[in-house]
Amino acid sequence: AGKRMSKSFTIGSLASAADVSRDTIRYYEDLGLLRAPDRTSSGYRTYSQADVQRVRFIRRAADLGFTLKQIRALLELQGSDRATAADVLQ
Repeated sequence: AGKRMSKSFTIGSLASAADVSRDTIRYYEDLGLLRAPDRTSSGYRTYSQADVQRVRFIRRAADLGFTLKQIRALLELQGSDRATAADVLQ
C-alpha cells in the first residue's frame, strides 16, 4: 500500500475552499489562529486539507458570534488531549 498524497492548497485555493479572502487567511496567520504555512522552493505558501477545515471552523464560529479570543480558546481545547466537555462549555 503506497502512501496517500494529501492535496496541497495555495493561499488562493484555500481562500476559495473556505469562502474567505486571502487577506483573511493572512490575518488568521498573523493572529496565530492558523499555523505558518509551508512554502515551496519558490516561496509560495502551501496549505493542507486540515488548514481548510480549520479556517472553515474559525469562520463558522465567528458567524455564530464567537470572538477571535474565544475561537482561539476553542482551538486550543480542540488540540488538547486533556480538555473536558466542561472546559468547552465554559
